[in-house]
Amino acid sequence: MGKIFLVIQREYFSRVKKRSFLLATILTPLIFPAIMGLFLWISVGEKDGFSLRIIEVVDENDLFFLESSEQYAFSFSKISREEGKLMVQEGERFGFLYIPKIELSKPAGIVYFGEKNPSMSLISTLESSLKRTIEEQRLYQSGIDPNVIDAFRTKVSIQSVTLDNAGEEKISDATVNYGIGFFAGIMIYVFIFVYGNQIMQGVIEEKSSRIVEILVSSIKPFQLMLGKIIGIGAVGLTQFLIWMLLIGTITSIVMGYFGLQMPQQQAMEMANPELGLLMDDSFDSNNIIQVLQGIDFVKITLMFLFYFIGGYLLYGAFFAAIGAAVDSPSDAQQFMLPVTIPLIIAYLGLFIFVLDDPNSRVSFWLSVIPFTSPIAMMGRASYGVPAFDLILSMGFLVLAFLFTTWFAGKIYRIGILIHGAKVNYKTLWKWITTS
Repeated sequence: MGKIFLVIQREYFSRVKKRSFLLATILTPLIFPAIMGLFLWISVGEKDGFSLRIIEVVDENDLFFLESSEQYAFSFSKISREEGKLMVQEGERFGFLYIPKIELSKPAGIVYFGEKNPSMSLISTLESSLKRTIEEQRLYQSGIDPNVIDAFRTKVSIQSVTLDNAGEEKISDATVNYGIGFFAGIMIYVFIFVYGNQIMQGVIEEKSSRIVEILVSSIKPFQLMLGKIIGIGAVGLTQFLIWMLLIGTITSIVMGYFGLQMPQQQAMEMANPELGLLMDDSFDSNNIIQVLQGIDFVKITLMFLFYFIGGYLLYGAFFAAIGAAVDSPSDAQQFMLPVTIPLIIAYLGLFIFVLDDPNSRVSFWLSVIPFTSPIAMMGRASYGVPAFDLILSMGFLVLAFLFTTWFAGKIYRIGILIHGAKVNYKTLWKWITTS
């Protein structure tokens, strides 16, 4: 155990003391807030010096009305289609909307002309305004007053409450749970890939420089492999914790300075302007506080650390074995496919199945099978996971780690000392079955 600890210590401090580690650890958290701050600064500056964009509208039906906004103004006229297009070409108008004579039951032929490709929000606004007018006119033609229908329209907001076995009620919200599961699952996916590759690269470098031949004279290959996996994992965990602390702090300062909402919420409201009003009506600050109070963040944090470490150790053993079996990174590509396929399945399953329905049968199996559970289980974590599912998943992950470490150790023990040999799957199987 003492020798393994020495390897862990060597791997950890040899990387942490590198200038590249210090630069990456400090600069990376600054990059994202800096980029965000730059775009916000450009956005604010653009808004201050903003010139109103005028869109010419020709309505041959004399039916439609488009309300101007802070960004767009609509000018109605009776010019021809060609004259409208010419106004856009000469820069007199930002855009030209042509509405020909249409049949209200099947509106077709409406065209927007612009010198630049229109934004999604502009087209969405135009379509929604025209759609509303067409619906109102069709109601009039049917003898129904749209104002009567509007008077009877009622917004319904369903509050989600979960009940535990003791009957305790907790207010929940799928959007918050989705966000937590998405973030936690993606972080584990990225961590496994990045630091798993570091293990492989480190083993290949030591093998190529023949340093490993000196090391194995005083330590068993299995101890060396285990120490390297844990040491590099500790480096990654240290870097990750520093990143989260710095990124969270700096981003909050940047966003607070500009006094703006988070970019994700801004994008959602731009894509669907009615969404912001809907959220204001149905989801106030008190509900947000109650939802956050209903989430067991301590349990989620502990689960994250377990699957964060467990998933890395599971795949780290495979990456170490691949590094020991080859002489260069290019040779390692042939062995990477069986390792990356389960990770890709877990990544896709997170979006397609787990976050959509965390209690489905597919989500259960993805969160129990060890090769996909680190990512999939974190997608289910904030929704609440039954104790049986959690214990089964954790137990299988521990057993899988022990098996893969033994499995990878068999390859590592022989492959680390072999140079220049052509290694294939048949050769790996021979090393594994060798006692």
